[in-house]
Amino acid sequence: MDNWALILTYILPAIALIISYREKLDLGRDIIIGSIRAVVQLIIIGLALKFIFGLDNVFVTGLILLIMVYNATVVAAQRGEGIERVKMISFISILLALVITLGILIAFGAISYVPSQAIPISGMVVGNSMVALGVLYRNLLTNFTDRRDEVEVKLCMGAKPREAARSLIRNSIKTAMVPTIDSMKTLGIVQLPGMMTGLILAGVAPETAIKYQIMVAFMLTGAVTISGFTASYWAYRSFFNSRAQLKDF
Repeated sequence: MDNWALILTYILPAIALIISYREKLDLGRDIIIGSIRAVVQLIIIGLALKFIFGLDNVFVTGLILLIMVYNATVVAAQRGEGIERVKMISFISILLALVITLGILIAFGAISYVPSQAIPISGMVVGNSMVALGVLYRNLLTNFTDRRDEVEVKLCMGAKPREAARSLIRNSIKTAMVPTIDSMKTLGIVQLPGMMTGLILAGVAPETAIKYQIMVAFMLTGAVTISGFTASYWAYRSFFNSRAQLKDF
């Protein structure tokens, strides 16, 4: 792809800009900023990864992973505005999902802890966990607003906060998991995943590319579940006060 062809692909986000303007979605600024940031960040990270891959240092790799988790935390926390300690909840949830997922893959020999493998894989885990938490937080906030009476009735009947909020918590976890599960169910039928396609285009044998894509599908399902479960069962507490009463929010 030459530079001119790449520039012309901006027609696609331009369509989103036009629709946002016509339908008054108020997303124009986010689309413009997002596209500019994507270009700048990818150029910077491309140069940085070339340097980091050359170093092949485990501590530098670990530092990069922590920076990725922190940045994902900031974005996810924006979707949970109103939830107490949402940044801490997001950071711990995403980090836990990354540690468990990456640990299992390394322990079973699926990948090695080298920058060229750990960083791209971690990026997928962290990115999908971030998106899942954003969905989860919005769903929690909506559920506690729309189903406030249901929770209060359960509290009046003697239920503890966790019991009173259990159906809301489960609904939020499910909502966060569904997109990843649907994506896994349609792999190879509705969509040809980018990782597999990229590997094949790079000359990797199709059977090898398929194995890596299956690994990615499984790891993302696990990561989203871990981060969503952790965040939901931690975040719900912020909707109750010390006397087990629902707060006004």
